[in-house]
Amino acid sequence: MIDGGGAARGASPRPEALGDFTMSPDALRLIPLALVAGALATGIALVLLDLIGLVTNLAYRGTLDPRLLPPEVRTLGALSILVPVAGGLVIGLMARFGSERIRGHGIPEAMETILVGGSRVEPRLAVLKPISSAISIGTGGPFGAEGPIILTGGAFGSLVGQLFRLSAAERKTLLVAGAAAGMTAVFGTPIASVLLAVELLLFEWKPRSLIPVAAASAIAEALRLRLAAAGLVAAAPLFPVPPHPAMGDAGLLASVVLGLVEGGVAWVLTIAVYGAEDAFRRLPIHWMWWPVIGGFFVGVGGLIDPRALGVGYGTIRAELAGQILVSGLVALLVVKLLIWAIALGSGTSGGILAPLLMMGAAVGGILAPWLPGATPETWALVGMGAALAGVTRSPFTGVIFAFELTGDGASLLPLLIACVTADLVSVLVLRRSILTEKVARRGFHVMREYGVDPLEALLVRDVMATHAVTADPSQPIGTLAAARGPDARQVQRLYPVIDGERRLLGVVSSRDLEAALAGGRRQAPVEAVMTRRVVVAYPDETLRQVADRMATTRLRVLPVVEREDGARLRGLVSQLDLLRARDRLLVEERERERVLRVRPPAGLAAVLASRRLRAGLAAPAPRTGGEGGRED
Repeated sequence: MIDGGGAARGASPRPEALGDFTMSPDALRLIPLALVAGALATGIALVLLDLIGLVTNLAYRGTLDPRLLPPEVRTLGALSILVPVAGGLVIGLMARFGSERIRGHGIPEAMETILVGGSRVEPRLAVLKPISSAISIGTGGPFGAEGPIILTGGAFGSLVGQLFRLSAAERKTLLVAGAAAGMTAVFGTPIASVLLAVELLLFEWKPRSLIPVAAASAIAEALRLRLAAAGLVAAAPLFPVPPHPAMGDAGLLASVVLGLVEGGVAWVLTIAVYGAEDAFRRLPIHWMWWPVIGGFFVGVGGLIDPRALGVGYGTIRAELAGQILVSGLVALLVVKLLIWAIALGSGTSGGILAPLLMMGAAVGGILAPWLPGATPETWALVGMGAALAGVTRSPFTGVIFAFELTGDGASLLPLLIACVTADLVSVLVLRRSILTEKVARRGFHVMREYGVDPLEALLVRDVMATHAVTADPSQPIGTLAAARGPDARQVQRLYPVIDGERRLLGVVSSRDLEAALAGGRRQAPVEAVMTRRVVVAYPDETLRQVADRMATTRLRVLPVVEREDGARLRGLVSQLDLLRARDRLLVEERERERVLRVRPPAGLAAVLASRRLRAGLAAPAPRTGGEGGRED
């Protein structure tokens, strides 16, 4: 038997062996590729905006103009209903005979590609998605361009990664880099784009992925600023507003109320979209025809309120400027919600961020007369960010996105309050968001919580077994078998072979030992069956390093040896020992205890005790005896 626990537990891990992050210099090679992906995504994003404008003007005005103008319904009258119907027909045909993956609003498809597709995107999707989105939005679809851009930019990032010998994790980084760059090119929001990537797409918070994504977003914004200086694109911010005064206490409390309402709106929007999708699934027709039906409802909604059609950037500007009356905001909210949910549920192509901004701003403007402490314009801005945060479960993206779109720094605090409150309500009332619900319906689970892995926080010395049965190389196999004890087969699966100074010479697995016994080799020396090439662990390693080594080698138990002391045996670490890290985390999360107890001063304690004593003496004696409490 050995016991090396005392020294090992008292030793300190080598400082150079541990680090805050796992990034290696190899990750730097992704930065040039991320810059290329960002530049390509920027170009395709701006082309998509021009293509949307071209389709819109051709469908509603009969002109070849790439400017992004709102759909003109009054000229066509009732015939305008046929425009989104025709667009839906084209989308259905493209999805049926091109790629079904063009259906949807882009972000869930990107998440699924990252989670289960190895971050590999088909080249044809990089072409079909922007074209289908331009047709869908250009023919009146009540969507934004950002969702398709995220998927299209991600497709180009993935294609760049597929040209080189990269891992799936590295391809994921390039995919997300392209997505963030595309969003930056559309909205001029580089920081919010990186935050969206972190909160929605990367599924990690690591420098190895954050830095290339930030580089791609930065190059996209740099290119966008150059084009804006040349007058080729609009300058940022996209929705400029005059500076709003800082809120007082009443306004900050009202921000909580608005956040609560926007959290409820997030619930309504999510239920509406997937309720519409479920309704379409019950139709006895092929899904190719669903966008046609959705297009009909879009056309009818456009006759009721044309502002609900298209990307709606002009309408959002009007909301933030307070140029729409409350009655108009109510009509806009109802029409936009209905046609957006129906069209999205039909499986057409289009994004959700711009519609969320429009509906969130409408809710803020509607509630403004009852919310103290700020102007209707401010409440529209705060509502815009809170709706985005509640629906996507991305509160920091909601805060910074609203700030970068408007440039209003005074609204950061109310935005933070409202966005976090909306996120709180959404998390409590919905198990999944509008983005992850679609992924879940395809049979995959998305975990949006990020935390420090307990395997990264504990070392081998914290969980290893320091008592183990060991063997001498010349020891007979039968003697080792007898030393195990009656329950050793279940307790120990690996037997270290050591010399007189406890240096590790090899190991004998329980399987090899049983085979030797079954073969009648009880008198053979242990060295005859031991394995000399041994995979080991060290006391100062993290459990994550050991878990990765076990997964790579398919081994369930590793001997633990000192690094610099002649490989002296310190103990064994098994997969079961790794679970102790998880057990410690569960204890920290579930077991409640009062650490500090507040005790009154000695004098006050004596007074309270005296009063309790007098009260006890003055209380009437309890009655005992017969039925009804009567004394015998």
